[in-house]
Amino acid sequence: MAYHIIDECIACGACQAECPTDAISAGDIYVIDPDTCIDCGACADVCPTDACQPE
Repeated sequence: MAYHIIDECIACGACQAECPTDAISAGDIYVIDPDTCIDCGACADVCPTDACQPE
């Protein structure tokens, strides 16, 4: 089960810096590639708005 990023994302980049598989891409809101995500939760641990959520 991969994580995904919801609309509360403020594009701060905290999650992208923590992702061990580089599954997160920048944008207006960041996007997690579900095929690359290993469901580790590192992104959720650092997200200030709780925008990184498990599927």
